[in-house]
Amino acid sequence: MSKIAMKTPLVEMDGDEMTRIVWKQIKDIVILPFVDLKTEYFDLGLPNRDATNDQVTIDSANRTKELGVAVKCATITPNAQRMDEYKLHQMWKSPNGTIRAMLDGTVFRSPILVKGINPFVTCWKKPITIARHAYGDVYRNSEIRVDGPATAELVVTYPDGRVDKKTIFDFKDAGIIQGMHNTDKSIEAFARSCFMYALDVKQSLWFATKDTISKTYDHRFKDIFNDVFEAEFKSKFEEAGIEYFYTLIDDAVARIMRSEGGIVWACKNYDGDVMSDMLASACGSLAMMTSVLVSPDGVYEYEAAHGTVTRHYYKYLKGEATSTNPMATLFAWTGALRKRAELDGLADLADFADRLEKASLDTIESGTITGDLKNLIDIPEKNVVNTEDFLKAIASRLA
Repeated sequence: MSKIAMKTPLVEMDGDEMTRIVWKQIKDIVILPFVDLKTEYFDLGLPNRDATNDQVTIDSANRTKELGVAVKCATITPNAQRMDEYKLHQMWKSPNGTIRAMLDGTVFRSPILVKGINPFVTCWKKPITIARHAYGDVYRNSEIRVDGPATAELVVTYPDGRVDKKTIFDFKDAGIIQGMHNTDKSIEAFARSCFMYALDVKQSLWFATKDTISKTYDHRFKDIFNDVFEAEFKSKFEEAGIEYFYTLIDDAVARIMRSEGGIVWACKNYDGDVMSDMLASACGSLAMMTSVLVSPDGVYEYEAAHGTVTRHYYKYLKGEATSTNPMATLFAWTGALRKRAELDGLADLADFADRLEKASLDTIESGTITGDLKNLIDIPEKNVVNTEDFLKAIASRLA
């Protein structure tokens, strides 16, 4: 059988732990037998990030800007435990945060819906998409450990020498402080991406922050969203029969739990991180979630929305069989292949991405599943298999 040809390479960002193992299995079992795969490979595994002083992450993001489409494996963001475990030179920042800052895009995450797995929130009848701002906030923060009594100040120094200064807190003893930032330019890009996406899918857009508490930081988000909407999108939304409204984040959560779905919910960076995991779990599994970063200038980076599945990796290292769900990583690959096909005019490659997704869903609906779905799916016969056999079952449907 002749393989499907590609014109332009994808940027391929490899990752860590169990997802790195699954990454290779996906390529070997369900992609390479069918596609003459072209990628430019970047090893974003933690050891290589440490060895290159994280330059590999920067290089991969720059190349993504040039080629237009990337697919990324899950990666470790190290903490103190990982510093010791991997003998790191320093506690590197989140590679996702670095890439998102460089591309300045918005992350759109939606559940992968499959027959037999019903959302735990019974009123949800339609998919909910989380639009997560992909720049700044806690992911690009600066932190200081305060050793003892001290005055912490927030200071802004302008080029003309003007200084704006506020006291954060007068410490009487030890504590901690954290500084965050964002930019009007990035928030405007976030707003436009959300409004355009909502128009594309013809779904209403909700945006939520906590401006009653964060009267400058969060309120700036609210104002920019409103200004962009009024100036550029209000009439388009009216024509499409959809709406945009702002509400507080706690009110949005209450509304979401009573909603039937079918909306785009825009969140700041951290809020989107947490709420997309909530949405994924409520719809079945963290491994049943698509995630794509879209930059304002049309660059796409597809990834799994979950972590590196450390618990399964430790079992794998002991030689024990694991049943890791590869669906989110698999759909990252299909999303990237489909977008590459769209940009390069390759109908057969786009068709392959569609068929691979359908074969994956059909495999689950037929009863062949990974362990995380055993207690979630409502079908008469269930055959729980390891990751490799699950992928082989998908490949047999493709063949």
